[in-house]
Amino acid sequence: MNAVELAGWTHRYSGKVRDLYEPAEGSDRAGDGTVLVVASDRISAYDHVLPTPIPDKGKVLTALSLWWFEQLTDLVPHHVVSTDVPAAVAGRAMVCRRLEMFPVECVARGYLTGSGLVEYRRSSSVCGVPLPPGLVDGSRLDEPVFTPATKAELGEHDENVTFEQVAATVGADAAAGLRELTLAVYRRAESIARDRGIVLADTKLEFGRADGVTVLGDEVLTPDSSRFWPAETWEPGRAQPSFDKQFVRDWLTSPASGWDRAGAEVPPELPADVVERTRSRYVEAYERLTGRSFTG
Repeated sequence: MNAVELAGWTHRYSGKVRDLYEPAEGSDRAGDGTVLVVASDRISAYDHVLPTPIPDKGKVLTALSLWWFEQLTDLVPHHVVSTDVPAAVAGRAMVCRRLEMFPVECVARGYLTGSGLVEYRRSSSVCGVPLPPGLVDGSRLDEPVFTPATKAELGEHDENVTFEQVAATVGADAAAGLRELTLAVYRRAESIARDRGIVLADTKLEFGRADGVTVLGDEVLTPDSSRFWPAETWEPGRAQPSFDKQFVRDWLTSPASGWDRAGAEVPPELPADVVERTRSRYVEAYERLTGRSFTG
């Protein structure tokens, strides 16, 4: 996960997908409270960063986040300051306000699937929120629910927690504000996606504070942070096809990969057809949601 060297910026951190830079000493932005967030073409699955990148993935994630930030400005301020970035990362980077991040993943679910479905089958609830009986994989909920999670370290799993646990960590008022904003963003985005023939099953948001104001940060409503399903194929009671790394997961768990998910070895290189099909799925999500052509 070697990050590229950028004039005027100092690399500080690399996550599964993103690289974070601070203004270099003596640069024009030194001390101005900004950071440079770069979305790479890396892709992760099953808590591993895979050795094979997906071409243009970072540009898709950045362009889609910027588009969503525009759709949400009346609901919550965002952290983007500028897209005037070094040429080496043009199209995949944003200059952003430095935020004091809340230590919680703010998840909204409008449909039951994934870890929420596992928890529901065990307790008829998700993150302490009771749900009606008889729900199946892909069921639409009567109302979206706030199902927060802890932020995990690289290579670890996020863990679902209750609203009360969030309140104990950040305070009751802040927790209530995060819940309200998360559900407001989800409702707006779900409506926009539905109009474009896409089901937004759930999404993960991150918020921080700047000058006492709660600000939407990180990426927003991308295939890496959200489950998008084609509306025309949605059918409760089974796993849904999705606009994300489904092809990667399917191949890794197939005999063709030769990889043991429970073993200690890292995943192998992805075959070219899996790479291309995954890239096409990300691009299709961008184009269907925004109505714009992706030019790379």
